[in-house]
Amino acid sequence: MVMAFTRRFRSILVLQLTVLLLCSIVLRSLSSPIPLRSIGDSPSAYEVLQGFNFPIGLLPKGVTGYDLNESNGRFSAYLNGSCSFSLEGSYNLKYKSTIKGYISNGKLTSLEGVSVKLFWFWVDIVEVSRKGDALDFSVGIASAGFPLDNFEECPQCGCGLDCVNGHVKKLRTNPFLYEASSSS
Repeated sequence: MVMAFTRRFRSILVLQLTVLLLCSIVLRSLSSPIPLRSIGDSPSAYEVLQGFNFPIGLLPKGVTGYDLNESNGRFSAYLNGSCSFSLEGSYNLKYKSTIKGYISNGKLTSLEGVSVKLFWFWVDIVEVSRKGDALDFSVGIASAGFPLDNFEECPQCGCGLDCVNGHVKKLRTNPFLYEASSSS
């Protein structure tokens, strides 16, 4: 009788631990800003960015997939459609449904598919470089720097970084990274 009780107690304990483990996995996946993956799956596009020393906030939420040629760094990231939003009220950004370029540690080059509105014109962002705790965005003839912590979270298409309150998050700039011409 004692052995039957011990076996039953052990079975209940294993069942409770299994349920607890499953609940913690589900709760973690619901609160994670980066999609979780199973063992053996490819990393998400956001995890790939982190692997090359970039923050996840360079890409908007909703990347559906990506391709990466690990030998030369050529990549493509895919969204369900084009995406646009405002940051700080004066920075309007537009992403095409496919974003392409080359990625290496701390450097995105030959970018295609990301534009920023300057005054009345849309210009392509062609390069992003990490310089310490800042990111330098180049449009070819000029560049601007922003602190890395501006990109800790992914913007959302349509509303940017504050989709709940309707307020636009103000980006801090780094005036020491402004350049009159690109110096790659």
